[in-house]
Amino acid sequence: MDFLTANDRVGEYPDSYYAATATPLDAFPAARGDLSCDICVIGGGFMGLSTALHLAEQGYQVTLVEAQRVGFGASGRNGGQVSGGQRLHQDDLEELVGKDLARKLWTLSQESVDVLRGLDQKYDTGAGWAAGVIEADHRARFVPHTHAYVDKLNTEYGYDKIRKLDRDELYDLCRSDAYHGGAIDMGGGHIHPLRFALGLARACRDLGVTIYEQTRVTRVEEGEPAIVHTEGATIRARYVVMGCNGYLGRMQERVAARVMPINNFIIATEPLADPELVMKGNHCVADSKYVINYFRLSDDNRMLFGGGESYGYKFPSDIEGVVRKAMAQIFPQLNGIRVDYAWGGTLGITMNRLPHVERITGNILSLSGFSGHGVALATFAGKVAAEAIAGQAEKFDIMASVPSPRFPGGAALRHPLLVLGMLWFGLKDRF
Repeated sequence: MDFLTANDRVGEYPDSYYAATATPLDAFPAARGDLSCDICVIGGGFMGLSTALHLAEQGYQVTLVEAQRVGFGASGRNGGQVSGGQRLHQDDLEELVGKDLARKLWTLSQESVDVLRGLDQKYDTGAGWAAGVIEADHRARFVPHTHAYVDKLNTEYGYDKIRKLDRDELYDLCRSDAYHGGAIDMGGGHIHPLRFALGLARACRDLGVTIYEQTRVTRVEEGEPAIVHTEGATIRARYVVMGCNGYLGRMQERVAARVMPINNFIIATEPLADPELVMKGNHCVADSKYVINYFRLSDDNRMLFGGGESYGYKFPSDIEGVVRKAMAQIFPQLNGIRVDYAWGGTLGITMNRLPHVERITGNILSLSGFSGHGVALATFAGKVAAEAIAGQAEKFDIMASVPSPRFPGGAALRHPLLVLGMLWFGLKDRF
């Protein structure tokens, strides 16, 4: 059993709201025989597609291989939330890596939003950008820290797109009594993630990238050239870029010891007759729970609500029930609303919730572990990988310099130990 097939049919997108409202591309063939290229990219999500696209723009001969369909994984299933910064706040990041590196990472994170929006506009992906990310505190004691953090970004980082929200201001935007205050960042926003992924794939195809789907990589043989072995082909490449995130499996043990797959779940309700009963302003929300709730309205006024996690291979048998319970705690006014779609997806997390960026060998790169913050960062990481291959490795080296600890026990024991840790934090989160 593996995450590529444990919950999904081979070659088919999940039955999600996103799949129902995106225009699919014709299927690409599977790789067969002995092949060669300048660069082989493994993984057809945001990171892999962005890598291939940025390299193709520079004239490289690129082959991209995807075990299922392009945009099949987390890139086509997530909450669509886009924000600058890392998964950690800057004060925590400064403590972890020092102020100098933390500031460099902040600058890169802001560039990541610009890169995403630039690709959306340049290639007309149909992602549907809407501005505004709300951070909602579910404990009153969290609000002073959130407001102090806004002050820090305003003054120390010169970032003026974020402002504080008191309880009444937050309630005006998000009609829930569950929150006590927070912040809104108008530099971030939300998109339709699968449309964006398919738009990147379409641009890759049009620029001459060779895309293979239903092509599972079994191993990568180091050397010059490196050799990518799949179930039906061998691909010789001057460079290999791995963009597998939560779907890496055990293909690269060094990375697998640092990037772990977990599952997350989303529901989409029927269209709401009066959407302002729950939200106003077309912003998205992420709250302060350790296992966060995140939500927004769709273009057709459905509530898209994400919540809950699991750590084994299989999704729960009743995804709707799991997420509906969380939604009812935030929006009791939605009790009894019909749910039209319920789906899950697998993402990659790291111990410190920062991306794991590594040069495995001189010509094999891996960028993954975006920890639920990857819509912008994974897209940006593709640009960074392309620049590194082209000889401009400054941004790659900045990201690779961040400590990336192994999970205790490495790839073999990471699951049971993470479950114990998440149970502990989940209990703490109740008080």
